[in-house]
Amino acid sequence: MVTLIHTLADHSDDVNCCAFSSSYLASCSMDKMVRIYSLSNFAELPYSPLKGHTYAVHCCCFSSSGKLLASCSTDGTTILWNTQNGQKLAVLEQPSGSPVRVCKFSPESAYLASGAADGTLVLWHVNSLKFYRSGSVKDGSLVACSFSSDGNIFVTGSSDGEHGSKSFRLASCGQDNQVKLWVLSLNVITGFEMKFKCTLSGHSAPVLSCAFSYDGQVLVSGSVDKSVIIYETITGNILHILSQHTRYVTTCALPPNLPLLASGSMDKTVNIWQLDHGTCVKEHRVESRSRSNIEDWSEDEVSAWLSAEGLTDLVHIFKVNNIDGKELLNLTKESLANDLKIESLGLRNKVVRKIEELKIRLESTSCSIPDEFLCPITRELMRDPVIASDGYSYERMAIENWISNKKRSSPMTNLPLQSLMLTPNRTLKMAINRWFEIQETFNKPT
Repeated sequence: MVTLIHTLADHSDDVNCCAFSSSYLASCSMDKMVRIYSLSNFAELPYSPLKGHTYAVHCCCFSSSGKLLASCSTDGTTILWNTQNGQKLAVLEQPSGSPVRVCKFSPESAYLASGAADGTLVLWHVNSLKFYRSGSVKDGSLVACSFSSDGNIFVTGSSDGEHGSKSFRLASCGQDNQVKLWVLSLNVITGFEMKFKCTLSGHSAPVLSCAFSYDGQVLVSGSVDKSVIIYETITGNILHILSQHTRYVTTCALPPNLPLLASGSMDKTVNIWQLDHGTCVKEHRVESRSRSNIEDWSEDEVSAWLSAEGLTDLVHIFKVNNIDGKELLNLTKESLANDLKIESLGLRNKVVRKIEELKIRLESTSCSIPDEFLCPITRELMRDPVIASDGYSYERMAIENWISNKKRSSPMTNLPLQSLMLTPNRTLKMAINRWFEIQETFNKPT
């Protein structure tokens, strides 16, 4: 079983990343802040939140000792923090000035890698806080970076594919709705080789995050379909599908020494899950479809849901009556008694309550603000959208402030803006106004 034990709702915007040390959980957000919590009671530490970035914070990670925390941002910097007191130890500026999308400590924390939107990757000496070396990926924005367990290899993932620089397992995820496993090996003749191993399916939309457990037995992934899937690494079987988030799941993390899982989302929350021992070994398998498409569930997926909700005794009855997702959402107390012949009033009430929770989930997801209506800079609903010369749309005041502070650079690409002209995006404004009117009508009391 996997049990939701705590929800952290302190961020005021999308949660972009969460990370564990042996004692703490950190999360960072589009709200420019980093927050740190104690794993003993999930209380936020007295010095949290950490404020130092001037734009969205994309990634955070702990050093191996847990004494250092790194965070990186659209503002083109990576900041090192002391986790004992929240003190800012250093601000490392990306040489190109490009927005920094990912940061990662080497296993012994001798080095810190920072990867940027323009494809540049920088290695920093942690002790001296000095630049060590750099490289770049052509025609791609770096979105992921990871070191091998011995620290001798690091692999980057970019928006145009995968890149790689003894044998190690690697997981990648992307726009094809899949998680793929690879094996990196050192060949004395040909050098490093990366071989495809298998594909893990289950998500119905692009996968934004994936992470191994520290023992390598479990892999977790988060997706645009709003779900978290837990896989058994050896077999590729799905152990659990977790669907409590109401918007895209952007990050997943597992700690080194506790049976916990953290998932962060654009719904501004971090969910903390308790994993029992069975999650790391063979357990009940859940079929591979997102719970956000409840009406499309097969009879087998309804059976899996019943088992996950502690209603295993009803699986046979539902199977005999051919209850799929659409039928499930139409069940009532009367049909449960008269058609399915469920005699227990308490059991009928429990089923109806669980079905109502599914319906609420469907309604809540349908009311989420479409991502294209949010300003890339502020992550707030645009009221006066304009198109800049980089082709992207922004809230007028936000892009004007950006231009005045950043000297003609694009917030999305960090490349020079060819013109400072801002063109009203009337089509987008009309679409936003229509959406807003629909929401007001939907929420109007009857």
